[in-house]
Amino acid sequence: MAGGKAVNDSDKTKAKTVSRSARAELQLSVGRIHRPLKNRRTSNGRVGATAAVYSPAILEYLTAEVLELMGECIEGS
Repeated sequence: MAGGKAVNDSDKTKAKTVSRSARAELQLSVGRIHRPLKNRRTSNGRVGATAAVYSPAILEYLTAEVLELMGECIEGS
C-alpha cells in the first residue's frame, strides 16, 4: 500500500442538490415543463436548457399578471 491517509466516504461532504426551479427562483417546475418539450415529435428530444427555464418563467409571469388583474376587478366591484 502506498503511503498516505485513507479517505473515508463519511469524511466527504456531499453538496446538496438544488433544483432548476430553485436556481431560477420559480414556483413552477422546470422539469415538468422540460419533459413535454423533449417529447414533442418535431424536436427529436433536443431542447436547450434555457428554453426549459424560460417557458415556466413566462407562464409564471402571465399567471401573476392575470391574478393581479382579477384582484383589481374584484376590488373595483
